[in-house]
Parts: sequence; C-alpha cells; structure tokens
Amino acid sequence: MKKFLIAATLAFGMAASMQAANATTTDELLQYCKGDGNTNVTCQIYGQAVYDTYLATRNPKTAPSKICVKQPAPTRIQVVDEYIAWANANPSNGPKPAAETMLKFLEGVFPCGK
Repeated sequence: MKKFLIAATLAFGMAASMQAANATTTDELLQYCKGDGNTNVTCQIYGQAVYDTYLATRNPKTAPSKICVKQPAPTRIQVVDEYIAWANANPSNGPKPAAETMLKFLEGVFPCGK
C-alpha cells in the first residue's frame, strides 16, 4: 500500500507539473517564448522536442526531408527569437497547434536544397 501511495503521489505531481508547462496553441507557446535569454527555456525545449520528434518519426523512404539544419546550427535562443518574430508577423497562427506552427516555421527557416 505504501508503494502505491508513493507512486500515486509521484504520478499526480508529474501530471500537475506537465499540465503547467503544456502549451497547446501557438499563442500559449509564445507566452513561454517571450522570456529573455535562458528564462524562455520551456520554449527552447519545446522547439527542440518538436524537431527531434520530426526526425525520429519521419520515414526517409516515404517522406522527403522538409527541414535541413545546416551546420554550424544557430543557437536555440536565436531560433526562438526568429520564431517569435515569425509568429508575431503571422497572428492568424495563434489558435493553431504549437507543434504544427513550429514545424511550418522550421520548414521556412531551414529548407532543404533540391
């Protein structure tokens, strides 16, 4: 019973903290992104996670690459600053899912050569 209570407490705590950092729309994500420097780390991590998921789930045999980051890559802070500018210039994306607009942004900033 003690193990169950500990596990339940941990699960509840994790769920509560995940909900606090959950950004579902572009407008919600922008609230995290607009922090200065390292204070926008949630936005940096979110963008990295979206990109990593894109890399891990895209099948190169059936889906051509749409995002190609040239090396040396810009810093995450630079990419976040560009994303904020892009999102502010495209306010109609505000209610759209943040992952969708992040991918659209990355495709535009890091296009693959033909």
